[in-house]
Amino acid sequence: MALQISSGFFAASTFRPRRVQKIRAVASTETEEGLAKLGGSDLKVTKLGIGAWSWGDTSYWNNFEWDDRKMKAAKAAFDTSVDCGINLFDTAEVYGSRLSFGAINSETLLGRFIKERKERDPGVEVAVATKFAALPWRLGRRSVITALKDSLCRLGLSSVDLYQLHWPGLWGNEGYIDGLGDAVEQGLVKAVGVSNYSEKRLRDAYEQLKKRGIPLASNQVNYSLIYRLPEENGVKATCDELGITLIAYSPIAQGALTGKYTPENPPTGPRGRIYTPEFLTKLQPLINRIKEIAENYGKTPTQVVLNWLIAQDNVIPIPGAKNAEQAKEFAGALSWRLSDEEIAELRSLASEITPVVGFPVEKL
Repeated sequence: MALQISSGFFAASTFRPRRVQKIRAVASTETEEGLAKLGGSDLKVTKLGIGAWSWGDTSYWNNFEWDDRKMKAAKAAFDTSVDCGINLFDTAEVYGSRLSFGAINSETLLGRFIKERKERDPGVEVAVATKFAALPWRLGRRSVITALKDSLCRLGLSSVDLYQLHWPGLWGNEGYIDGLGDAVEQGLVKAVGVSNYSEKRLRDAYEQLKKRGIPLASNQVNYSLIYRLPEENGVKATCDELGITLIAYSPIAQGALTGKYTPENPPTGPRGRIYTPEFLTKLQPLINRIKEIAENYGKTPTQVVLNWLIAQDNVIPIPGAKNAEQAKEFAGALSWRLSDEEIAELRSLASEITPVVGFPVEKL
């Protein structure tokens, strides 16, 4: 998911070498098991993942607090997701402020949940995706490996399935890409990706890794029915062309597309400054139509907007689940599909709404 810059923002594992997988053309990302191949990698994941941005966070979610009740709810979200067949969980080293009292890092929580689940269900398989923060003082390829090993320690794992650059750095991006390649060659990760990358940066990263025979598996960007910049700036088309999976963060627009919020009942906290009563007023015609379609399918509005993204092909949405109920609802977006006419109608209605401002670095 996205990284919301706030006051809490600035706040060694063993490995074995592995043979580097060579790049090959990707004709289709769907597998016989109903999973999706992540780009040109061998990694297979569910067509919808769970974002763990809110787990442990006290700077943007959870009303600036974290307690045992919220921890139990997050664990229930994890377990319910696994029970529903979802195997992809996305976190990052900067999720969960380490400087706020009572907060706990999201990676630490995810690692704990995985360990506890495996103790009672040894055969469970979970695909873990985490991210490297391109902080200005981190220089060179070694900084990527150092940060990755720290993440592995917090997760309690010897390797992760997907390691991503969280955003483009102000400088040193070629070194960061080299670091991703090193991580693959050292057996610390199964696949590598980027996040918030523009079309040019995406092509450059793809070509740099290609020289080493390593596929760029994914680009994680802000993408939803009411934030379709990836369709407009060439990112989605480039992902499709190069066989890179687009992972969509904020796929339900941080709750704005669920129908939960109205002009009279806007979200609280930082989201209230984005999804204002004025914006929500303009959003209502789209929300009303989403609700009508949902009723026709026996689904919820949330499931409709997530299905809309899945129907774009080569897109894996990762909504953030804070509790078991949300996780179960998200899983209900799978195994069915909106009609082409409904997909086009929703896009048309959404095009009449001026989108909110996204994460600034995606335009660098």
